Amino acid sequence: MLSYPSIDPIALHVGPLKLHWYGLMYMLGFVVFWWLGHARARRPGSGWEARDVDDLLFYGVLGVVLGGRLGYVLFYDLPGLLAEPWMIFKVWQGGMSFHGGLLGVLVAVGLYGRRAGRRFFVVTDFLAPLVPIGLGAGRIGNFINAELWGAPASVPWAMRVPCVRAQDLCEQLGVVGAYSPPLHPSQLYEALLEGLVLFVILWIFSARSRPTMAVSGLFLVGYGLFRSLVELVRLPDIQLGYLAFGWLTMGQLLSLPMIPVGLGMLAMAYRQRAQGG
Repeated sequence: MLSYPSIDPIALHVGPLKLHWYGLMYMLGFVVFWWLGHARARRPGSGWEARDVDDLLFYGVLGVVLGGRLGYVLFYDLPGLLAEPWMIFKVWQGGMSFHGGLLGVLVAVGLYGRRAGRRFFVVTDFLAPLVPIGLGAGRIGNFINAELWGAPASVPWAMRVPCVRAQDLCEQLGVVGAYSPPLHPSQLYEALLEGLVLFVILWIFSARSRPTMAVSGLFLVGYGLFRSLVELVRLPDIQLGYLAFGWLTMGQLLSLPMIPVGLGMLAMAYRQRAQGG
């Protein structure tokens, strides 16, 4: 059993300005996106140039931030939004939804593609391998914020969390005391699987020429599978609880359909290549 390494969620004070680790993790994700995008653009025959990556990043940032925040309040905290509509602007408190961010990015890709004259799935195939490291960084931000914990566990790496840092968590678990029981560090599981492992899979897969839509399909399959597996050991959001069967969470409800959709996209991509499309 391990003790949670309590880290101040505020990385730096600059006068009245507070820089939160959570926000810095998002910035890191965007920087890595830009760097990897330029590396992909330099590949022979990529059809992409540095300025294309810069433009795509601009649209992507808008999609992630606006879609991620809106998705969170709609999927996970609609009653809170109705009671306090201005909470949607409190992004520094955390509360970003991957699935909302994904929808926001898809809208942004559509706008970018129309402006740049690029087909939708050509753009998503290019950006899919650039995304996972940012996802992993965001989960590190969740860990520093002491949020989105897993269920009680007996594994050697389970962590006890001080209730002063995670009051909602301890309330959810009915803890009377200073520390939670040992918990799965599910944020770190997601950082590893949705971040590092998914990145390696997509980067290697996209290093060779693939039919249009294949890389995007593999991204959906990989993320949907990894997220759904981690959700099995992750506590549900306190305001929602389990949705059904004593184990189905909102995260699983949104992630499981990604697997068949991604598999269908992969099958369609390779079928079209075989037919010469």
